[in-house]
Amino acid sequence: MMSDDKPYILGTDNEEIKRLELQHKIWLSEAKNGWFSANFSKNNTILDLGSGPGTCSKELAKIVGTGGKIISVDKSSHYIQYIENNLQKKFPQIIPICTSFEDLNLKPDSIDHMFCRWSLAWVQNPNKIISKIKNYLKIGGKMVFHEYYDWSTHQIFPFKENIDKCIKTALKSFKESDSEIDVGAFIPEILDSFAVKIINNRLMPKLASPNTNEWKWPTTFYKSYFPRLIEMGYLTRSEVKDAFSELEQIEKLHFARLACPLMIEIIAEKN
Repeated sequence: MMSDDKPYILGTDNEEIKRLELQHKIWLSEAKNGWFSANFSKNNTILDLGSGPGTCSKELAKIVGTGGKIISVDKSSHYIQYIENNLQKKFPQIIPICTSFEDLNLKPDSIDHMFCRWSLAWVQNPNKIISKIKNYLKIGGKMVFHEYYDWSTHQIFPFKENIDKCIKTALKSFKESDSEIDVGAFIPEILDSFAVKIINNRLMPKLASPNTNEWKWPTTFYKSYFPRLIEMGYLTRSEVKDAFSELEQIEKLHFARLACPLMIEIIAEKN
């Protein structure tokens, strides 16, 4: 078993699992739309690439039933153990594998479909990963990607200087990493280079109001990530403190709005 929890920018502790569960709740309907469009169905073998603690694996297990398989892949031993301890008894069709995407080794033509959400944005070599997945897919198998398309669309209204600076600094930290946060904008070109047919793509915007789950999705991210930007030398403690004070003020305004980072869905088929 390969374990590598350190690279997760928000960690893999129980608080992060709660945040991921909230995130999943917000985006589940979009995921189900993608699965339906790709014809995920009973008895399929589906790869859940970057499964985290199994929020999507559980839903996919309901689709494939006991005659199918969900291969849940994540490099976090904590997440894989969470799946083993909390999901496998009810959903024995879930097969968790603790490994990196690069080290994943499945048989060629062994899976019916693949789902990947917020996973390729954090890897150095999405081209290599997509090439491997294509090899694992059966002819006619679908790949469903849900990734960031343009993180710079993430804004809060009304404008406040410090919260705006923190959001833009978060994006700066992503852009200065060795991965591409807006990988969704580049996936179609990667797929084309492997002669994989794109059968559908759509943008998935979300505009949130205070006191909604959609609002909580990015603001819980702020609470986890902005302090890390202090540790990384991007922000000062006073800047982050002032940003959270501004956020409290904004959340009291019934007309406040938060534009979430723009997402894209891409569905492709192996010919």
